[in-house]
Amino acid sequence: MRMILRWTWRLVLLALITLVSVQFWFFVHVWYWNSHHPDVTAFMQKRLEYLREDDPRAELRHRWVPYSRISNHLKRAVIASEDAKFPQHRGFDWDGIRNAFEKNVREGEIVAGGSTITQQLAKNLFLSGERAWWRKAQEAAVTVMLETVMSKRRILEIYLNVIEWGEGVFGAEAAARYHFGVPAAALTAEQAARLAAIVPSPRRYSPGRDTAYLRRRTEIILARMPAAAVP
Repeated sequence: MRMILRWTWRLVLLALITLVSVQFWFFVHVWYWNSHHPDVTAFMQKRLEYLREDDPRAELRHRWVPYSRISNHLKRAVIASEDAKFPQHRGFDWDGIRNAFEKNVREGEIVAGGSTITQQLAKNLFLSGERAWWRKAQEAAVTVMLETVMSKRRILEIYLNVIEWGEGVFGAEAAARYHFGVPAAALTAEQAARLAAIVPSPRRYSPGRDTAYLRRRTEIILARMPAAAVP
């Protein structure tokens, strides 16, 4: 019996050491990216691997631009569309999570997520798209790290530079050029609202493609943009 207890405690200790080591690895990366730009994210790497299954020479469209060279229209549009409380919360919008849960229960399937910009960034930087309890738990832990280490401005800067805006198109600069042929700094309010509208399903919309849903969603975001606070 003593032998069993001894080995049980050793296994528990080993599990705790492993858990702490993994979280330290995540934290070091978050701390480093507070002052350095991530060249590639876990999600970008996964998309590139997928594209290269069909074309071994495939490359992502991505060009980092500083916060000052991203149109304020796009910053407002993304906040208005994805996370209206972004400047105020500490990584989690509990009202949004509750509303999403209630909507999913009513519909009988997952139709709303309630993830904040910080949560989305945590997922894009480090995690795959699979649905698992451990992934959501790790996403929450990284979200806390991001909000603790980084300013809201830095979180938004990285987010706008790494999210997907088309098949193999990542970041505001590549998105602006891909969809409208202009740099991110020159996006108009309507162009920015349209880009924000396609964030949930970026690969569905090629340049120039239009749908009734996209027009309606763009109009809603445009109406919300003046109230969106930008860090």
